[in-house]
Amino acid sequence: MKGLDSQALGKYELVREIGRGSMGTVYLARDPFSLRDVAIKIADVDPKSNLRIARRRRKLFFNEAKAAGKLRHPNIIATIDAGIEDSLRYIAMEYVPGAQTLDLFCTKDNLLSLDRVVSIMIKCSIALDYAHNKGVIHRDIKPKNIMLTQENEVKICDFGIALLTEGEDVDTTQVIGTLGSPRYMSPEQVTNEGVTNQSDIFSLGVVLYELLSGINPFSARNMADVTQKITRVAHQPLKEIRDDIPPMLMHIVDRTLKKHPAGRYRVAMELAADLNLIYQDIKLSEQELSGKDRLEALKELPFFRGFDESEIMDVLVGGVWKHYQEGQVIVEEGGEEDGFFVLVDGRVSVRRAGKEIDVLNPGASFGEISFFCRPEHTASIVAKDFCTVLEVGMNHIEHASVSCQLRFLKAFLRNMSIRYVHALGQLCPN
Repeated sequence: MKGLDSQALGKYELVREIGRGSMGTVYLARDPFSLRDVAIKIADVDPKSNLRIARRRRKLFFNEAKAAGKLRHPNIIATIDAGIEDSLRYIAMEYVPGAQTLDLFCTKDNLLSLDRVVSIMIKCSIALDYAHNKGVIHRDIKPKNIMLTQENEVKICDFGIALLTEGEDVDTTQVIGTLGSPRYMSPEQVTNEGVTNQSDIFSLGVVLYELLSGINPFSARNMADVTQKITRVAHQPLKEIRDDIPPMLMHIVDRTLKKHPAGRYRVAMELAADLNLIYQDIKLSEQELSGKDRLEALKELPFFRGFDESEIMDVLVGGVWKHYQEGQVIVEEGGEEDGFFVLVDGRVSVRRAGKEIDVLNPGASFGEISFFCRPEHTASIVAKDFCTVLEVGMNHIEHASVSCQLRFLKAFLRNMSIRYVHALGQLCPN
């Protein structure tokens, strides 16, 4: 392929080689009509390949062109053109000068800051969710396939082994089998079982783990040992490697790396949403409670009696920690809110028609009726003194694990029963 330097391919003028991979060579090229630089990926042609290998390579080429051509997203490398000339198959792509791949930041001596790692993963999650909704599963998410531009923008690249899940001619261009980079494969991918969008989520979780620790969680001496680790061996907890990672972020990593897809995020946008909450939490003032402190605070509250630590973490990830000054209205009578509240500290006044009918103390919940229906609030909740409240959207509960949802249901019913008995006592004191 070196002989192609300074030659033309299609309408493109090849300038120089800028990259080389297992399936082809990438050149910097110039489009003489638009006067812009592009990256041209030329599929390798091995005359010694047998018919089966040649057919497989041809399928992979058409697969990449078709998959990448369906995607137009700011965080995915754009495909501009594709063609065949003199038996050479090529794809013209967006050229990103000065870009660096994430593998440069997966070593212990060159880790990125926590907020930057989370920001990058948010953009990756959103981009993957977009691709999945377009019927494209990447199947090869790894640090070398995620680029950072000079402007710190994120670009996912190399859809060479992507799986297309939509389209009339899907079967004619698909390459089925164990494809990908072993240390980043999901359990179902490495065992050649059915791959879904959740496989990409697992792979992104491996990348996130590496960016945080500088260690690949499934490194091993050979493929058999890698497969064993991915399918059967729990990854080393991040807290054993670093002590400055927020517990909520560790919880997110653990969820992405669940062995069975049912334990992972169902869609990448859910992962993006949780990461965004972590990003906001990291950016808070140092005066705020850390994630660990918040976890310990919730564990002491009666509402969370019976919850295990991972279930409380699930609540924290999807909840919003809020402070209210004395006299501030938290919930307004007659209003509607799609969520419920747990009083972490301080006291609140329950008022109906301006009259105080009850006072709630730390550990109490309110608004949980919206778990069963969406009624208007029958009372106002007002801060009686400075208080802290955890607000959790019902949508988050609906996407939590089944065990976590059952814990919520029991806690809601317990609190509602206590309030019912209290109300009866007020109506019939004797």
